[in-house]
Amino acid sequence: MAATRKRTKPNASKEELLKFYREMLLIRRFEEKAGQLYGMGAIGGFCHLYIGQEAVVVGIEACAKEGDQRVTSYRDHGHMLACGMDPKGVMAELTGREGGYSRGKGGSMHMFSKEKNFYGGHGIVGAQVPIGVGLAFANWYRGNDNVSFAYFGDGAANQGQIYEAMNMASLWKLPAIFVIENNQYAMGTSLKRASSTPALYTRGEAFGIAGEAVDGMDVLAVKAATEKAVGHCRAGNGPYILEMNTYRYRGHSMSDPAKYRTREEVQKMRDERDPIDHVRDLLLMGGETTEDDLKAVDKEIKAIVNESAKFAQESPEPDPKELWTDIYA
Repeated sequence: MAATRKRTKPNASKEELLKFYREMLLIRRFEEKAGQLYGMGAIGGFCHLYIGQEAVVVGIEACAKEGDQRVTSYRDHGHMLACGMDPKGVMAELTGREGGYSRGKGGSMHMFSKEKNFYGGHGIVGAQVPIGVGLAFANWYRGNDNVSFAYFGDGAANQGQIYEAMNMASLWKLPAIFVIENNQYAMGTSLKRASSTPALYTRGEAFGIAGEAVDGMDVLAVKAATEKAVGHCRAGNGPYILEMNTYRYRGHSMSDPAKYRTREEVQKMRDERDPIDHVRDLLLMGGETTEDDLKAVDKEIKAIVNESAKFAQESPEPDPKELWTDIYA
């Protein structure tokens, strides 16, 4: 676990910091509401929350351009919101309603947006990574300078298909960025107990893939590292690995009591390393933003999230005939 973050003058404008604050707060409040709705029985099946990891997707998406693609695992709500998907459509999908991105048939783990180049959350551990490399191959084949972001966790980093995908990406110099969201626990297993190599960004060395470890609780550090990775890929230099050292505050899924770690450990991260509090401190430290300004942002975000929940609960359930649509291409 990282030490307490030092306060330094931010290498970002007030407008950029406010944008990061707003986007991370939207993910946080949305996930809190999703957890609430799950507890009320409005969301069925599995539900994996992203609370604590917000700086990763927000910092990465700050470096993406139109046409770049992203694909991730089942802990996917944050990725959807960060790439600009409508909170109403995401929440409606979580609750299995017709107004959802997959018309209520995908649920928490399986929704997509062709418009936002979001190629899904995936329920099979690591299965999204070869898809991410396939998207990178399409970019290479078409001769554009788009990149694909393939997100996976520290647990998935031990899956064999990831190394097959890395080998192909390196062999053909594909513009793929492998984002390892190392939140320290694969389901309930500590990284120290599951990996012979704690430095996950070195996993691509055998294939000649460059990589680095990043403070995934600091949105500015994430953005800086991603800019470097994106530049590497767009220049035709092949894939890149970003190991984002982050932390999830909630259990692996809503059914996980998280007894494999202490409350003190989680609270210490909340108190000393919270990504939203970090940006909040930077904004207030500069004196250009006041507590009232940030309260106004919080109020606006809460209204958006409450509206998404209202839309989801008022949206009708899918017609039974929907069972027979979207089965074949």
